[in-house]
Amino acid sequence: MDFSIASILLLDGVTNGAIYALLGLATVLVFTVTRVIFIPQGEFVAYGALTLAILQTGKVPGTVWLLLILASVAALMNAFEEWQRRRKAPAALKAMLRTLAFPVVVALITAWAAPRQPHLAVQALLSMAVVTAYGPLVYRVAYQSLADASVLVLLIVSVGVHFAMTGLGLLFFGAEGYRNPPFWDLRLVLGPVNLTGQAIIIALATMVLIALLWLFFERTLRGKALRATAVNRLGARLMGISSQSAGQLTFAMAALIGALSGLLIGPTTTVYYDSGFLIGLKGFVAAVMAGLSSYPGALVGALFVGVVESFGSFWASAFKEVIVFTLILPVLLVRSFASHGDEEH
Repeated sequence: MDFSIASILLLDGVTNGAIYALLGLATVLVFTVTRVIFIPQGEFVAYGALTLAILQTGKVPGTVWLLLILASVAALMNAFEEWQRRRKAPAALKAMLRTLAFPVVVALITAWAAPRQPHLAVQALLSMAVVTAYGPLVYRVAYQSLADASVLVLLIVSVGVHFAMTGLGLLFFGAEGYRNPPFWDLRLVLGPVNLTGQAIIIALATMVLIALLWLFFERTLRGKALRATAVNRLGARLMGISSQSAGQLTFAMAALIGALSGLLIGPTTTVYYDSGFLIGLKGFVAAVMAGLSSYPGALVGALFVGVVESFGSFWASAFKEVIVFTLILPVLLVRSFASHGDEEH
């Protein structure tokens, strides 16, 4: 291996690592606030990329119909819960309409715009809106009633949600893979390295999103409420912070990050209905390196995973996935020694 090959591999590793960083941040965010090890994070990636791919063909993506179905289920659950609490039909109806409002508006706009094939940027925004709307609904249907369950129970639920979303992805998108057009066709030759516009967009989008997340948690009331919930759920409840609202907001942010990651990675690789699983797992490896608690640690771990994957694909392409996932073993071993046998209470 010479310097030129190493430079190319390093650039590819950093580019992929930026995507894994977003997913690692989302995994840490969801776990710290809700204690959910969110395995289906990768499905949001696949849904985002494939929704944009279907919009490119001028058809209404299946995620729109799935969104309406999921919103209807969540609305019925909220209406039934409100009826049990107050025994008042107007309150139950209000809860139902509040749940349906955003998903229905997004679905109608997307269904109207799809045949007209608007600009790529508009299609990307619609794709992000559709997938982001899934976040609170997934939390409401699958997790909200189990918010106080153990981490193990929540993990088992996550596995079930993953299989459900993967199966629905096959149903709505089929087994065919899609590759989206790049958002920027720029190509810069810097010595041995060809820097593409898409790589620049990935780097810029990652840095901007990290900065926005920092501002959100440091400067906004909702962000501080999420931080309080992450530190002490019971204490946050006693201070009037709704754990249900915190969970739904957290899942909405995770879905947004997943959708954005799908849009960024779509032009660089062919995405299938089940591609999100491996991509999400690499973000999970980065999150585990950070102890599922540190955002800077997840960022550094993700860049490390991306670089190791890139160089591993050069030396042993058939085992690159094995090499990446093996990284988690020494990390878990070191953390098991450092935990001193502490258990969750």
